Amino acid sequence: MRFLSLEARIITLFISLLLVLQLLAYGFIDQAIDKNARKVLSENLQYHENVFQRLIEKNAQNLVQAATIVAKDYALRDAISSNDIQTIVSALLNHGERINADLTMLVGLDGNIIAASSDTLAHGMQDRVQQLMHAASNKGGAANIVSLNGRPYQLVMVPILAPVAISWVALAVPVDQVLVREMHELSPLQVSIVSAAKDGAWEMQSTSLTEAQGKQLLASLPRALPSNKLITTMHIDRDEYSSQLVDMNASAGQHTVAVLQLSFSRTVAPYKLLQRNLLILSIVATLLAIIISAVTARRITNPLRQLSDTARRFAAGNYQDEIAIRRSDEIGDLAKSFSHMRDAIATREKEISRLAYWDTLTHLPNRALFTSMLNDALAAAATRGDTVHVLMLDLDRFKYVNDLMGHEFGDQLLTEVAQRLSQQLGAGKPKPARLGGDEFAVLLPASTLEEAQQTARAIAQSFERPIAIGEQNVDIGAGIGIAAYPAHASDAASLMSRVEVAMYAAKRARQGAVTYSPEIDKSSQKNLSLLSDMRAALGQNQFQLWVQPKVSLSDYKLIGVEALVRWVHPERGMVFPDQFIPFAEQSGFIRSLTHWIMNQAAQTLKLWQAQDIALKMSVNISTMDLMDQDLPQKFAAILHAHTLAPAQFCLEITESAIMDDPVRAHQTLDNLHAMGMDLSIDDFGTGYSSLAYLKQLPVNELKIDKSFVLKMDRDNADSRIVKSTIDLAHNMQLRVVAEGVENQQVMHLLKELGCDQVQGYFLSKPMPASQLPAWKQDWEQRAAQLQQNQDVA
Repeated sequence: MRFLSLEARIITLFISLLLVLQLLAYGFIDQAIDKNARKVLSENLQYHENVFQRLIEKNAQNLVQAATIVAKDYALRDAISSNDIQTIVSALLNHGERINADLTMLVGLDGNIIAASSDTLAHGMQDRVQQLMHAASNKGGAANIVSLNGRPYQLVMVPILAPVAISWVALAVPVDQVLVREMHELSPLQVSIVSAAKDGAWEMQSTSLTEAQGKQLLASLPRALPSNKLITTMHIDRDEYSSQLVDMNASAGQHTVAVLQLSFSRTVAPYKLLQRNLLILSIVATLLAIIISAVTARRITNPLRQLSDTARRFAAGNYQDEIAIRRSDEIGDLAKSFSHMRDAIATREKEISRLAYWDTLTHLPNRALFTSMLNDALAAAATRGDTVHVLMLDLDRFKYVNDLMGHEFGDQLLTEVAQRLSQQLGAGKPKPARLGGDEFAVLLPASTLEEAQQTARAIAQSFERPIAIGEQNVDIGAGIGIAAYPAHASDAASLMSRVEVAMYAAKRARQGAVTYSPEIDKSSQKNLSLLSDMRAALGQNQFQLWVQPKVSLSDYKLIGVEALVRWVHPERGMVFPDQFIPFAEQSGFIRSLTHWIMNQAAQTLKLWQAQDIALKMSVNISTMDLMDQDLPQKFAAILHAHTLAPAQFCLEITESAIMDDPVRAHQTLDNLHAMGMDLSIDDFGTGYSSLAYLKQLPVNELKIDKSFVLKMDRDNADSRIVKSTIDLAHNMQLRVVAEGVENQQVMHLLKELGCDQVQGYFLSKPMPASQLPAWKQDWEQRAAQLQQNQDVA
């Protein structure tokens, strides 16, 4: 069993929880035992102290009775009457030996010792006898513990009555091992009697301990007794004791102490036995828990392993195996969910396969499936030595129709095109494929070039009939490319590349079908070379900024210029815009070129400002530029770098550029207008935009295309178109610029029609920006003459 497996972790979890709970319980029980045992020890010591005190009191009563018998002895009384000291001493000795008294004394009423069985001991008892006689006078007898020569004695006194007290009998019995043994036999106590030596240390008098234990006890006793007479912890022979100290002296200054001790180990022994039993029970419970948790974990993990194996089979694509788990718990629910998931995945796999290889709109094979079919056809042709032809077609004007009529209309048009292609190819022939957008392809295995060209002509002829969608009839054509294996390519990728080149050549030439040839590819390579040259030109400053002046017709003053670009190629010489701008737009290079023109225009305006020439610079913006949502930010950075105001620029946009993607174009124009730049519609009248859409654009200017201006002095139709355009623009609060002014008559006619500004060869051809200041001086002289001629007329 792997340690990181779910089964191992379940078992580990169960056992860990159980062990933690048991350890906590064991700790709590251990603390409770310790606390309870110490409480019991304290209570037992208190109890046994009382027992010890009663034992001493009992011994004292016995001694009082013995002393009373001595006091009633006739011989002693007679000897006292006759003052026979010898007889008195003999009687005292006899009675002392009988009751094991070390000292028997006869004391006078004045407290002095008259006779004693031991003069040595009696000498030390004089003060204690007098103290005890005072207490005995009130009670008729008294007893007390006294110390003599470091030894404890139990001293009792009773009067000798005849019938009044004539003297006293005093007995002194040592408190020795007899008392200790008797107390030890009555209880589990260890009893020791110690007394204080002159140097303050303790001396053992008698004890129930061994000699070695007694020495440890003396070493552990403090010299100053605690106030509560309790020592909770004392270690003797690796055993812990709680000790109660009983001061046995009756008078202050005498230190005879009884040490009563109870063993902590003996007290907790019953609890420790219970604790051991509990530990054994815990071990047994842990073993049972391991077995139960292992069985439980296996009941959980075995079905999970089965489900894991099933999931691996699912991953391998096997969706046929049944899940043999029949349970009514959560695992059973999981097994059912796996079964449902298997069915859902199998269904989705089929749908994914369909989506991966079939076009969802036209239900034709897509590019992936067509490529697979082409590879199979090429492999078969290589074996049989056949020829394979591929047709690729791209619809004409589809983007315009899609933008004008909407995407839903465009989708219906693509569906109709697919159906027409399928019908044209006929039953039993390969279906056409939709490669994406408005591109379609047809695979013709085992075919000749003549058959492929005939099929292409038939497809082109089928598009000559309008396609009816609802109430709309759509005229649509297609550029068709043809390429063959092995004549043009030896693999599928190369064949698709060749047929695409042929298709674009057909669209450029506006021919129905074009068969691939190396010359077409050379043209493509020429374009690639042109792109490489343009990129190099940008880095090597081969581009130049040229300008064409714009003049106000109200006073003939120069008010602006249009920025133009010229390319001075080191080998080709001067390359005009119509030779590279279209390709720059197709390749995407136009964005870099627009940025360069804008930056050069800003530098030129800054230079003219230093020469007191304030003009508005018009810059042409292409379709691809309008698709760049970051264009406003890029222009703003250029303006900031040259500290120019946005109002110093006018951006010229063609109608067709706006209509390629009206939504994105409108958004870009709104952002540019918000910056403060003027916007102009260039080549107005040649595009396809509607006035309804035009009025929504944030433009400031209309620029009439030169095709209407060039002959307006000779063609009334052109003149009427220009007049209508001027009136329309003024009604929309727009200024009007006419380009293509090549003679004075046209300029005067435009002024009569209310045109605001003009530009053209009559004013000036495009010139390098550096030549404008000189031209401006010449123009001011011409403008004065024109104004004078007008005033005279």
